[in-house]
Amino acid sequence: MTSDRKIFANVIDPEEIRVAIVEGGRLNEIFVERMWDRQRSGEIYKARVDSVIPGMNAAFLNLGEGRNAFLYLEDARGIEVRQNTELLVQVTKTARKGKGARVTTRISLPGKYLVLVPGGKEAGVSRRISEEQRERLRAIARSIRPKDGGIIVRTAAEGVDPDALEEDLENLLAIWEGILKVASGQSAPCLVYQDLGLVGRILRDEPYGAVDEIIVDSEEEYENALSFLESFPPNGVTPEVTLHKGNSPLFEFYGIERDLETALNRKVWLDSGAYLVIDQTEALTVIDVNTGKYTGEGDPRNTILRTNLESAREIARQLRLRSLGGIVVIDFIDMEEEEDQRQLLDTLRNLFRDDRSKARVFGVTHLGLVELTRKRSRSDIRASFTRGCPFCGGTGVVLKEDTIGMSIKRFVRKIVHSGHPEALLIEMHPVVASFVGESFLPLWEEEFGIRIFLRQLPDYPWDKYKLEAQGTLEQVERRIALLEKRGTGDFVHRTDRS
Repeated sequence: MTSDRKIFANVIDPEEIRVAIVEGGRLNEIFVERMWDRQRSGEIYKARVDSVIPGMNAAFLNLGEGRNAFLYLEDARGIEVRQNTELLVQVTKTARKGKGARVTTRISLPGKYLVLVPGGKEAGVSRRISEEQRERLRAIARSIRPKDGGIIVRTAAEGVDPDALEEDLENLLAIWEGILKVASGQSAPCLVYQDLGLVGRILRDEPYGAVDEIIVDSEEEYENALSFLESFPPNGVTPEVTLHKGNSPLFEFYGIERDLETALNRKVWLDSGAYLVIDQTEALTVIDVNTGKYTGEGDPRNTILRTNLESAREIARQLRLRSLGGIVVIDFIDMEEEEDQRQLLDTLRNLFRDDRSKARVFGVTHLGLVELTRKRSRSDIRASFTRGCPFCGGTGVVLKEDTIGMSIKRFVRKIVHSGHPEALLIEMHPVVASFVGESFLPLWEEEFGIRIFLRQLPDYPWDKYKLEAQGTLEQVERRIALLEKRGTGDFVHRTDRS
């Protein structure tokens, strides 16, 4: 049974591949992979131990590129980890926000239906599979498990026959043999295995029996998708694969580009007129629920509950869309009735039940806040699409124009008292130059008895300024004429001064 769920793959540009999952006409998840990204989750390296930190019970490993990776010694499965030791490790958390990747020596190779765990002993089954099917699949897993490895049956295997599981296992064993062969022939540190590309991983991992259509903008990826579906047919209806053609880019044509632009907004409006405010910090994500324009009808208790339930649905979507993980604290509108609080918590737990990143809802605190955690599986959308502001350094605030203006005045006073020039030329950001020119310049020229010219440079830092020229009025005007001839920057200066 389908649910109006579509996968859009924008792969025409090799520099950046983007895959969007749209459900009910709304963007639900976005995945991005750039050609210069390093240390992606699932990659396997032959690494060298650079240092062991007993106090942290961890080690730092050189993978051969990017930052050193972080290995918890408890993830080393009994292997003695010493400096300069060579280890075969797999990335479990992609490098992000200036932090190196996290790795483990417990290798796992995902297939369509199974996960092979070399050296493991388990024969497990996904908890998302129905109990009746779990017993059947657990028996099959025990019967086909290799002697020197464990296997985990994935959710996609529900209803699949034993032959398909055995074929999947044979493919994974062949991949593992290839990895060992490559690793034995190379010196550490080096990359020995890369998982499927972004589109392939999503087609493999997404429960695409519930997907209506896969739309791609590359003929090569179109053929790859058809081949994948032929090799691994879904349990349900096979999704249609469509090659997007035409002059309009794929994401623009289907409105995904517009949705992506709003996905980074701090404020999120709901259909009712209420809104969310989402703030990310290093330690946690804080979400505030506000009634906004929504006043409801009649009973205030019912209005608050409806607003909170609508907000819960959007919060679950936003956490998936923005790929937010870690601690999340939500300030819902206060509800006095325990029955209403239970309904809200039950709704949240149901919303996260099918989330690919495991989430846990803890309850309502004494301050009326709802706390939950969500597993970090990849970089959040803000880290993927944005960087720290060059003006504010990531604080989210910059100095006010009048604050910078008064700093400039003190700078001008010091120059006037030390050199007694007739004119000055000062460079600064255009917005600051415009403010100073309109608000302060006539007063300063009269107070100091000099001509002051301001040069506007669009690329100049917001709160910085520099003395470009000083001297006689003729000298400064000659310098301005030269800069104007070069066409660099606009100038603010008064020509009506007597």
